[in-house]
Amino acid sequence: MTASGKLRQALIGAGANLGDRRATLETALARLRAQPGVSAVERSSYYETDPVGYLEQPAFLNLAVGIETTLTPEALMTALLTIEQEFGRVRTVRWGPRTIDLDLLAFEGEVRTGPALTLPHPRMLERPFVTVPLRELLAGPRFHFPRWEHLRAQLGPDTADPAFLRLSDE
Repeated sequence: MTASGKLRQALIGAGANLGDRRATLETALARLRAQPGVSAVERSSYYETDPVGYLEQPAFLNLAVGIETTLTPEALMTALLTIEQEFGRVRTVRWGPRTIDLDLLAFEGEVRTGPALTLPHPRMLERPFVTVPLRELLAGPRFHFPRWEHLRAQLGPDTADPAFLRLSDE
């Protein structure tokens, strides 16, 4: 089953550090908007960040995306992986360079641990390149509902190092 019939919200982290990063992310968002069962796609500002883990690579452009969808979490994850593949995403080096990265961070009403999908994303609260844009997105009117209050509390105040995370006008 690909659609649940019930409209729910999902939060996605997006980033890129190869090629025209902004154009890639904008095109990926357009593809996400065009997915059957996906509506109300909104995004945070763009943030440029230094790489984490594997440091010998270009800086990343990151943002958080919120959607409303009737898709199941599995169907949404499949759609995100398909969009990554369309942009030539190759998974060879852990935390390495990438044309695009789309992570399903949280899905309204879903908590699960599995080999293919863990919700909420297990490392999202450890990563300022996720927490800062996500905090911004959750402050907006469409996503400022009590259903995300627990996540807002977990995100806490913005303590990101400004040298690491820079608002981007790219």
